[in-house]
Amino acid sequence: MSKTKWGLAVLCVAGWAGWMAAAPATPQYHLVKKVTLGGEGGWDYLSADPMTHRVFISRGTHIMVVDAEGKVVGDIPNVDGTHGAALVPELGRGFSSNGRSNSVTIFDLKTMATIKEVKLQADGPDGFLYDPATKRVFTFNARSKDASAIDASTGEVLGNVALGGKPEAAQSDGAGHVWVNIEDKAQLAEFDAKALKVLNTSPLPGCEEPTGMAIDVSRKRLFIGCHSKVMLVAGYDGKVVGSVPIGEGVDAANFDPATKLAFASCGDGTITVAHEDTPGKFTVVQTISTQRGARTMTLDTKNHNIYTVTSDFNPPPAPTAENPRPRPVPIPSTFTLLIYGR
Repeated sequence: MSKTKWGLAVLCVAGWAGWMAAAPATPQYHLVKKVTLGGEGGWDYLSADPMTHRVFISRGTHIMVVDAEGKVVGDIPNVDGTHGAALVPELGRGFSSNGRSNSVTIFDLKTMATIKEVKLQADGPDGFLYDPATKRVFTFNARSKDASAIDASTGEVLGNVALGGKPEAAQSDGAGHVWVNIEDKAQLAEFDAKALKVLNTSPLPGCEEPTGMAIDVSRKRLFIGCHSKVMLVAGYDGKVVGSVPIGEGVDAANFDPATKLAFASCGDGTITVAHEDTPGKFTVVQTISTQRGARTMTLDTKNHNIYTVTSDFNPPPAPTAENPRPRPVPIPSTFTLLIYGR
């Protein structure tokens, strides 16, 4: 081989090695631990506190609290119809969104003792959010089709903002703007967290019943889980810039700022993991097999673990006029926490 060809070969090998070092394969998530928790009640949102690695699991009338390994470390009772809790570590408080009592229960994050219950002028609080710019907690109220703002320090109800449709999950940019999925109209609404005024409403083409939402503040992206088996990616202006296929029955979405991975959890027993390769180009890098019914999840942004829950089920009851599409009935003794890590 000539010196010229030898030099080119060395450069090619060095360049290939450098590319491989710069673009390593994405580490795959795997099941770290499966913990049978049991107990009564269904479930909805989960919330992780990255400061303590505790996970708060809504169970209908109470909230189970587990540590990073799934050990039960406490329980928050008397939260009637809870859908989950917004965690505010800077104030040491949690805020349970209580769908049946139309209230918010404020509790101490450390002791898990109840501080006070706040009655809302709203109907059917479901999703929830803490906005650090205004230091307000918001509940998103399914039946009254609005959002309620609560002063996180005092517990005072500051007012409502009408949303024109059934709100679901929401996210804040940390600068006073909030985006929320309008499930029954397949729309994305943006409102001012201080003025309690809707700023923009955008259609979500190809998205049926938008539910879970996550946010990438650094790139100004919103990840929206749709029941049409797709996760849309939208800009802050509401324009859709990309999408990835996901499973059936999505209920939650998360984003990890450190790894730049977005997640969508689905009731068919899958979690889709996606990455933005270039602006506007999104790729599924893994589909995690979980368990049927594990439709919701939370992400601990410090240890990067994913937590999801499900159970075994009995057949659904017979349909009624009030409940034409009844769900299968969970078997209490089988309620299970699944922990996934890299």
